[in-house]
Amino acid sequence: MRLQQALQRSEPLARLRLLMRESNARFDAIRPTLPPALAPHVKPGPVDEAGWSLLAANASVAAKLRQLQPRLEAVLQEAGWSVSAIRIKVQ
Repeated sequence: MRLQQALQRSEPLARLRLLMRESNARFDAIRPTLPPALAPHVKPGPVDEAGWSLLAANASVAAKLRQLQPRLEAVLQEAGWSVSAIRIKVQ
């Protein structure tokens, strides 16, 4: 069985694929807001009922993201995403 077929037939895997797409779409919405020097050090993380995670390459990137967090949440809301919280985690 090919991977694509497995993803289509398995409901948990299909849900995971949907959540990954949503995370990437949210990241695409905020990417223009990130400073150019910071953007390569940030990756989209998981989406769940509690919110969405951004993965920072190190503690200094995480600190800068925490400063930008209110603006990032506003950008997501303007783009139509319901935002309960953005969690920032060091990868």
